[in-house]
Amino acid sequence: MFSEQTALARLIWSALALTAIVAMVQYRWSLAFVALATLALSLVPVAVARWAEIKVPPGFITAVVMFVGATLFLGEVFDFYNRFWWWDIAMHGGSAIGFGLVGFVLVFMMFQGDRFAAPHFAIAFFAFCFALSIGAVWEVFEFSMDRLFGLNMQKSGLSDTMGDLIVDMIGAGLGAASGYAYLKGRQFGGLNGVIDEFIRRNPRFFRKKRK
Repeated sequence: MFSEQTALARLIWSALALTAIVAMVQYRWSLAFVALATLALSLVPVAVARWAEIKVPPGFITAVVMFVGATLFLGEVFDFYNRFWWWDIAMHGGSAIGFGLVGFVLVFMMFQGDRFAAPHFAIAFFAFCFALSIGAVWEVFEFSMDRLFGLNMQKSGLSDTMGDLIVDMIGAGLGAASGYAYLKGRQFGGLNGVIDEFIRRNPRFFRKKRK
């Protein structure tokens, strides 16, 4: 599984592991914790894919690794959230689009690729709800990290949380819209290619797929 990943993903994993080791040697426990947490979270998709025997496109795994690294490591260690006003918007918007795609693929997999098994709008709505739910879980994670480890992931508290959820809603809508366009046989900003590649790599889950 690791050998199939892109060079960039492997480089980020190696850098995080090295950072954690150096931080522990220097007794910089906060940095070590963030590096290890980032490494662990970025490896979750790989572990889940192996457990479920699903072949996730390497490009998607790389995008997840970059997102987790940018959110936790760059955001918290190098304070990118305060240095760049748009950083939080980019992180939440990009992740919501990705989870919208994941939600669509999951429900499409449940129907074994039969695009006529349910109304297209209903499938897209499930994808939207799935992505927005993940965004809500992330806000709980940020709150927990702030309370338990003294971080400042929520920044301005309620205003930051609500702003993040609004951006998540927009991103989730875009991800769900790409799935809806796919069902209609239309293109949507190139996002359909991610869906196509996943289906191509996992044909056993989409036996009823029809044009």
